Amino acid sequence: MGLLEPPKEATAKIAIIGGTGVYDPKLFRDSTEIRVFTPYGATSPFLSVGYHRDKKVAFLPRHGRDHSLPPHRINYRANIYALKQLGVERIISISSVGSLREDLPPGDFAFPHQFIDRTKNRPDSFFEGGEVVHVSSADPFCPQTRKIFMEGARKLQIRAHGEVTYVCIEGPRFSTRAESKLFRQWGGDIIGMTLYPECILAREAEICYASISMITDYDVWAEKPVTAAEVSETMRKNVDSAKRLIFSTVEELPEERTCDCGMALSGAVL
Repeated sequence: MGLLEPPKEATAKIAIIGGTGVYDPKLFRDSTEIRVFTPYGATSPFLSVGYHRDKKVAFLPRHGRDHSLPPHRINYRANIYALKQLGVERIISISSVGSLREDLPPGDFAFPHQFIDRTKNRPDSFFEGGEVVHVSSADPFCPQTRKIFMEGARKLQIRAHGEVTYVCIEGPRFSTRAESKLFRQWGGDIIGMTLYPECILAREAEICYASISMITDYDVWAEKPVTAAEVSETMRKNVDSAKRLIFSTVEELPEERTCDCGMALSGAVL
């Protein structure tokens, strides 16, 4: 990816991409805002590096600190490129989602293991010429990182669901009833607007990626229109649980990666 050598004080092996409701870089001590220049333009604002206990962590608020970036306007390539440039090896992504299943109620958490992409206009690869690369997305999420966070949720007695499929739509509008019912027929479990192409760009960058999805509402298949107020209220209640999960579990992330995420490009170049 043609990376420049980052200054040592700005490097971090772990990154947290904060979604709706999880923005505050002051959650980390000695936090310093930094700017990373990328060939893809500007990152989401307020990228910072700080410490949680003895773990150095990069923090990036996906929508900007003031939630000014809608999901279809986020510069996903710049964000992932910048984190790779900082030496990041693991990304923990936090986002709010709707539920496509009765048994996945608002207030619960989900850890996706598959996705269905329904976005339309988002650049979704670093490889656009010079070489042909077909990265495998059969298993797009890091099994090691997912397992550690699933175990962390269990220890904290946070209701969480694994083995779920995330349907990523373009946004910023919510689904029609017909679309929502169709996604259920396809086997979708949760629905959101930010997972793709973030997760697949991380894979192209050979970075481990795991998603913590906060369920805020039932999507409109449940015959109840989704409102921004409903999402915000449930999200507000979930944020404290999300922070507890992140801060307790980041401590459990080992230095060694036992997954194959760091070799995702092996055999992918034609």
